[in-house]
Amino acid sequence: MYRLLIEKQVEKQLEKIPPPDYTRVKSTILNLASNPRPVGYKKLKGRIGYRIKQGDYRIIYDINDHVLTVLILAAGHRKDIYE
Repeated sequence: MYRLLIEKQVEKQLEKIPPPDYTRVKSTILNLASNPRPVGYKKLKGRIGYRIKQGDYRIIYDINDHVLTVLILAAGHRKDIYE
């Protein structure tokens, strides 16, 4: 089981997500603790971390296997997340 660490800015980003989508995004983030490399995850190019999709939203995170942590770096709508 991995430990989830969420950046302060991500908490603010999550607050902006509307309720039905927020529940799904939150569930996806919580599932990363048990499986940080789920089906559909992708290693990012030109930037550290990985990406997982949840509908129109993206979650950017980094995995540290040595200390079993998953650091959530960003979460938001697909049109805004890669800026």
